[in-house]
Amino acid sequence: MDGTMVDNTPYHLKSWQTLFKKYSMGDLSPETYYTQISGVPIMDTLKRLFADADESRLRELLKEKEGLYKQLYGPFVTPINGLENFLIELKNDGIKLAMASSATIDDIDFILSHVPVRKYFDAIIDGNRVSKSKPNPQIFLKAADDLGVKPEDCVVFEDSLAGIKAANAAGMKVIGITTSHPPDKLQPADLIITDFTELDFQKLADLFN
Repeated sequence: MDGTMVDNTPYHLKSWQTLFKKYSMGDLSPETYYTQISGVPIMDTLKRLFADADESRLRELLKEKEGLYKQLYGPFVTPINGLENFLIELKNDGIKLAMASSATIDDIDFILSHVPVRKYFDAIIDGNRVSKSKPNPQIFLKAADDLGVKPEDCVVFEDSLAGIKAANAAGMKVIGITTSHPPDKLQPADLIITDFTELDFQKLADLFN
C-alpha cells in the first residue's frame, strides 16, 4: 500500500524525523529511512528504537507517530496515477487481488477512507498478521494462501528494497515502482514503472512467458 497505491512515503519519513528529534535520537536521513524503516512494520521499528519501552509505552509511541503522519498527509491523500483504472481492468480480466501491507489496520483504513478501492481486493493482509517482516516473504505467502493461488503465479508491486527481496524470496514476479527509489536501485524487479498508466493485463501476462 505505502508507496505503491499511494505516494505517502515522504510523509512517513517526515513523521519519523519529527519523532527522532523529539526523543533526541539525532537526525534521520532519507537513506536510513528507506533502507531500515520503510516497508518494516512500525511496531518492529519502535521496539528496535525504544528497546527499554514496555508494551503500553510502545502503543503510545505508535499512536503518536501515526497521528503525526495523518496530520501531515491527510490533506494530500491521492492514489498513484492510474491505480483505479488498472485495478478495474484486472478485476474485469478475472485476476484475484490482495493488499499485503506491513501497515496497521488503522493505517490501512485511513488510506482506504480517502482512496475508495477496497472493493477491488479479495484479501487484505496487515502487519499484525505476520510475525516476520520483509525481506522475509511471509506476508506475500500469506496473501497467496488467502487468494488460493500458487506463489509462482503471483505478481507483487513494491517500492521498497526489502519488499522486492521478500517478493523474490517468495518466488513471485515483482514490479518495482519508483516512488521511493530510482530505477537502478530496483533492478532485482522484473519490471519497473513510475505509475499504473504504464501497465495493462498483457504486460503482466508477458512476465510469465
